[in-house]
Amino acid sequence: MPRSRMFDTFREAPAFGPFDEYPVLSPGVDPQLHLSRNDRPQPFYLICGKDSVLVQMSGGATVHFKLSDVLRYRLRTGDFVYIPAGTPHCIVPEGIALNYRYKAERAGLEGVAWYCPRCDAEIHRDVWDTEVELPQEGYARASAAFNRDPALRACPACGVEHPPLDLHGFRWTDIARELRVPRER
Repeated sequence: MPRSRMFDTFREAPAFGPFDEYPVLSPGVDPQLHLSRNDRPQPFYLICGKDSVLVQMSGGATVHFKLSDVLRYRLRTGDFVYIPAGTPHCIVPEGIALNYRYKAERAGLEGVAWYCPRCDAEIHRDVWDTEVELPQEGYARASAAFNRDPALRACPACGVEHPPLDLHGFRWTDIARELRVPRER
C-alpha cells in the first residue's frame, strides 16, 4: 500500500488486519502513525522502547498493562491512552476495533512478552532493535519461536506450560516484506 501525507483511515481500514501496526504516513514523518484493525486479543504484550500513544478510531478495546500503576484502561471511540516507554501492554478489542499508535519513526528497541495467566509471572520476552528488524518481523519471529519451543511457554514460577498461539490471520511477514521494498531502494 502506498504511504502518503494524506490517508483516509475509514476508507482504507478494511485492507488492514489484526495488530498490523502498519505505518501509514510518508517516511520521514515523526511521530509515525501505525494502523491496525483488530478483531482478536493481541497474542503478546508489546513493549516499546520509547513512549507511544494509542488512539481508538472505532469500536472499543481494553488495554492491559504489566509493571504499571494502571492495570487496565478501557478505550472507546475517540479515546487516547499514553503508554510510557518500557511498559508491557496488550490490547483486547471488543468486536472489530480500529486503532492508531503514534510511535517514533526510529522506535529503537521493541519487544514482546508473555505472562502466566495463573500466577502472572513473565514466561518469556524477546527484544530486538527496530533499525535492524522491523516490528512486524520481530512479532512473527518471536511468536513462531514461542510456538515452536515448549520451554519458552513453560512458566518459570508455577511450571504450567501454556498452549501455542493461534497465529491464523496475522500478516506480519507479508507486511514486513512490503515495507522492506521501499527501504532497500
